[in-house]
Amino acid sequence: MKTMTYMEAIREAMRIKMKEDEKVLILGEDVGAFGGCFGLTGTLHSEFGEKRVRDTPISEGAIVGCAIGAAATGLKPIAEIMMADFVTVAMDMLVNQAAKLRYMFGGKISLPMVVRLPGGGGLSAAAQHSQSLEAWLTHVPGLKVVYPSTPADAAGLLLTAIDDDNPVAFIEHKGIYSLKGEVPDNIKPIPFGVADIKKEGKDITIIATGKMVHEALKAAEKLSKEGIEAEVVDPRTLFPLDKEAIFNSVKKTNKALVVTEENKRGGYGGEISAIISEEIFDYLDAPVVRIGALNTPIPFSPVLENFVLPDSNDIVNGVKKLF
Repeated sequence: MKTMTYMEAIREAMRIKMKEDEKVLILGEDVGAFGGCFGLTGTLHSEFGEKRVRDTPISEGAIVGCAIGAAATGLKPIAEIMMADFVTVAMDMLVNQAAKLRYMFGGKISLPMVVRLPGGGGLSAAAQHSQSLEAWLTHVPGLKVVYPSTPADAAGLLLTAIDDDNPVAFIEHKGIYSLKGEVPDNIKPIPFGVADIKKEGKDITIIATGKMVHEALKAAEKLSKEGIEAEVVDPRTLFPLDKEAIFNSVKKTNKALVVTEENKRGGYGGEISAIISEEIFDYLDAPVVRIGALNTPIPFSPVLENFVLPDSNDIVNGVKKLF
C-alpha cells in the first residue's frame, strides 16, 4: 500500500491507462503544460505529449462534443470540465448526444468516454463554482455516474470508467483533492454498482456520497460516544446504484438517513430515499431522513457557505430525530 492524495490517485489512474493504451487521451482547458486548473493533470503533458494531453478553447460544449466524436471513432477520451458547474454549457452534447448515441445506433457503436467533473463547495468559490449537480446527471438514461470519496476508490473507479463502453460522468469533490489515503501498490479496477461499507453499525444506516462520506464518519464517531452505532454506506456509483448493499444495511438497522451535499430540493438523495421507502418499507421503524444543502445558491462568504452546506452536526441532529 502507498499513501496518495485524492488528486494524485486520479492522476495515477489516468497515467496507468495512458501507458496501457495509446487510444486514451485527455482534453480540456489548461490540462496541458499548465497542468490543469487544480494541478491535477500535472506532468502528464510532458510524459505523453500534446497530442494525447490536449488544451482546448474555453468551450465546454466543444470539449464534450470532441470527446463524443473521438469515442465514436475508436479513441478513449477523458474530457475535463474545469468546474462541474460548467457542464451546464455542455448539456446538449452530454444529454442529447453522448447519452443517446448507443441507443440510437442499436448498440452498433461504443462510446468509451469519461467526463471528469470537479464539483462541490467548501472553498469559498461562490455560487457559480460550488454546485453539486449529480441529480441532473443521474436523471439521464444512457449515462453512468460515479462519485468516489477516497483516493483508493477514485483510482479504481476511474480505471473502470476509462474502459467502459458507455459515457461516464466522473464527479470529483474538489474539496477533498488534498485528502490522503491508502492506495494499493497495484491499483485494480473497482466494478461499478458495488457500494462500500465505510463503517459497520447496528442502529442506523447513513448513506452518504462524496465529501459527505467523511462528514458521516465524523458524525458516526460522535454518535458512538452517545451509544448509537451508525453504519456508513458509500454507494460510490450513483448509477448503477447498489441497492442490495443499501437494503441489506437498512434491513439490519431498520432506520435510514441519506446525506448529500446537493441542494435538498430535487436532489439525488430524494431518489435513494424513495427507493428505500418503496421497496423495503416494511423494514423501516421510522421515515427516512434526508440531509442536504439549503435551497439557496452557495454563498461566497465562508460563514454563510458553512451554514448552507451540510456537515457532521446536521447528520447527528438528523439521526437523533429517529431515537
